[in-house]
Amino acid sequence: MLWLTLDKCSRVPMIRQVYGQIRRRILNGELPAGTRLPSSRELSERLGVSRNVILEAYDLLYAEGFTESRTGSGTYIAPGSVYPEAPPPQAPEPSHISTETEHAAGVIDFKSGTPDLRLFPARTWLSMLKRVYARPSEEVLAYGQPEGRMELREAICRHVVERRGVCCHPDQVIITSGTTQAIGIVCALLLRKQREAVLEDPITLDIQHIVRGHGGVILPVPVDGSGIITERLPQGPSPAFVFVTPSHQFPLGGTLPIQRRIDLLHYADAKGAFIVEDDYDSEFRFDGPPISSLHGLCPERVIYIGTFSKTFCPSIRTGYLVLPKELIAPARTLKWQSDLHNDTASQLALAEFITRGHYLRHISKMKKLYRQRRLATVNALTDAFGEGVCILGSETGLHLSARFQKISFTKKRLARIESQGARVYPVSHHNIVQGQHRDTLVMGYGNLDPDIIRQGIGLLKDALG
Repeated sequence: MLWLTLDKCSRVPMIRQVYGQIRRRILNGELPAGTRLPSSRELSERLGVSRNVILEAYDLLYAEGFTESRTGSGTYIAPGSVYPEAPPPQAPEPSHISTETEHAAGVIDFKSGTPDLRLFPARTWLSMLKRVYARPSEEVLAYGQPEGRMELREAICRHVVERRGVCCHPDQVIITSGTTQAIGIVCALLLRKQREAVLEDPITLDIQHIVRGHGGVILPVPVDGSGIITERLPQGPSPAFVFVTPSHQFPLGGTLPIQRRIDLLHYADAKGAFIVEDDYDSEFRFDGPPISSLHGLCPERVIYIGTFSKTFCPSIRTGYLVLPKELIAPARTLKWQSDLHNDTASQLALAEFITRGHYLRHISKMKKLYRQRRLATVNALTDAFGEGVCILGSETGLHLSARFQKISFTKKRLARIESQGARVYPVSHHNIVQGQHRDTLVMGYGNLDPDIIRQGIGLLKDALG
């Protein structure tokens, strides 16, 4: 019998409690492969919770690859899910240490990663700033510490522990001016003795440029619909790190299942390498709760990167690193050498915004909006192209990928599409190894209304003939 203990007074949602306890037992081997889980009705009655709580927890376990469904038989533990080294979740402790527009030039732009800033909570944000500037001036206007304000680091720590399954202490958090700086700091830290870095292929050009700019040698590993193909990890020289986007691979959109996550951790451990986890688009998972981070499985081996650019707004220029303890001091030095520290007032206002619950409410509101736009994009593509298009990675985030039959997106074809009034982006622009994915587009929908999405895809269809 499956025994679970739920704390109804905890800040951790019931879904996360059920999911987390079952996940822990699977990783520890207490629930071996082939074990049948109780039905959702049976477990909900036993625990005294809504059946929807159990269904969503089961959906999350299934989405991560921990379970498999057998028609007419139930839900069973999937093979390859044992990783007893994963630490239990922990609550953060108190610290002891001190653009382009939507219709640029009249073109409907399917640029990825662009949030809808028309719904930015300006009044609430202004009230947070007013509260900050009501503080003594020396607290807000003086120089700060390179790692960032403790108030914000504590707020981020609470958020990622409760929402993302990260295992960390506020002292491990370094505030950065976005993901770009965070990756730059990681490269400066790790690409010293070892020059090789394993990257997903394809992956955003920005990351390729940053790694090469720090003298790194890129070892590309192909991805499929489930993220990085761990069987293709290089077996030669030990890399300094492996960079992955396990929650929503960019640009193809896959979510890395637990079996590949475990393979990746074993690889990193054998090679003495770090894993750099860019938790890209994780908050906007449309089919169930957000999937837990890779960091929670092995915090001493994984460097976690997060940002507020898509969940809040890009111009706030705030991201963060969660680092293993031995990297904290050198990372603080690199941040100090780069730009001393982020703007203090924005840090304090963001800390207030998170702590008072405004951030989660904003995410919830935007998630509903983006879910509608995701559906509009999927339906418009299906209506326009039918079986001639295969949609990838639509479960999460502000973009999806669309693979077209017998179409290659050459420069000439892209120019013709734009001349018709729609701007689209081929996945092949992000290739490391050239010649792949010429038939696939990455399509962002975050800042496009559904009627504009439908109009833009209609223009795409007309241009493709």
